[in-house]
Amino acid sequence: MEQVLPPKTRDGAGFELTRVCQFTVFLENRVGRLHALVRVMEEAGLKLWAISIEESAETSLVRLICGLPEGARSVLKREGFAFSESDVLIVPLSVKTSQPIGSVCATVLTGELNIHYAYPMLASPRGPALVLYVDDCTLAAKLLIKKGFMLVAENELKPTN
Repeated sequence: MEQVLPPKTRDGAGFELTRVCQFTVFLENRVGRLHALVRVMEEAGLKLWAISIEESAETSLVRLICGLPEGARSVLKREGFAFSESDVLIVPLSVKTSQPIGSVCATVLTGELNIHYAYPMLASPRGPALVLYVDDCTLAAKLLIKKGFMLVAENELKPTN
């Protein structure tokens, strides 16, 4: 019988979601559009934990991780931004391992999962981390936890005040 491991999150309670909501915002590739996006998020009191930009000739994809997904969703709708949502995993990079990114990749590979994209999260509740978008978040989370990695839970990104 396979042992079921609870998520190793900050509180260790075993019921926090190990997936985090990421917003992908579609922007026209025009001067000032990124600033307008960031400004409306910050004016709404939303903390942006991570941002990644993929640019093409006419458009950009801006991936955001925010502490309050419901607030971000509301602001994006109100301001007329085209966006989609997806689940990602946030894996803090341990300094105990000499090759933390390689270890994360190797662990995900054991489940024959693809990492479609990854980007750094310079500050998380537990220091530098890697944001991963994979084929199957649930399986990847189980593999990473079993291998000793901790994941940042969505509730850890919420404001504490």
